[in-house]
Amino acid sequence: MSPTDRDVDALLETYDLKDERRTGWQLRGVSDPESVAAHSWGVAYLCLCFADRAEDVDPDRAVRLAVLHDTAEARTGDEATRADPDAETPDPEEKERRERAAIADLLAPFSDDLRDAWEEYEARETETARFVKDMDLLDMCLQAVVYERQGRYDPDADNPNFEAYDRLDEFFATAEPRVRTSVGRELFETVRARYEDAKADRDERS
Repeated sequence: MSPTDRDVDALLETYDLKDERRTGWQLRGVSDPESVAAHSWGVAYLCLCFADRAEDVDPDRAVRLAVLHDTAEARTGDEATRADPDAETPDPEEKERRERAAIADLLAPFSDDLRDAWEEYEARETETARFVKDMDLLDMCLQAVVYERQGRYDPDADNPNFEAYDRLDEFFATAEPRVRTSVGRELFETVRARYEDAKADRDERS
């Protein structure tokens, strides 16, 4: 079947993900933070690299879920999950309702398999979906290492959005209790050690 105007309209709206900046980094004052699309690439790449080390994970399906997992944010925007108990966070039920409505429109012109894959990721009832969620969290942690190494934010700035945690520590505090697979936990510990090294190196240089 030939592409239609409806296909192209959905694609053009979804391409907003290339410019939708990740809210958590913006709140922390990171200079020129990554887009949601860049994050989705990172998750997909982690799936390519580590899916074959995880039990009962379908590598090809993992990449599919990774590419699709934040598609709704083309319409809803990115809403940060926070570990800080005093931080304002979205209502989970309302967030889910808005994302489902967005997905219903954005993926409507395409195969039902895409909607099914998005639903699988959201439900986290398969090992593949749980693995992809871990890679979603690990991409955030790896990005924190990059920003720490590059000095892309001022750790001493008075930032009312980040009062409960120092530096980029909250991103690791957000991720740690949500990592569920053995591969994810091992990678988390390795990445966190690199982050601590990056902080020490930066302090030494300053």
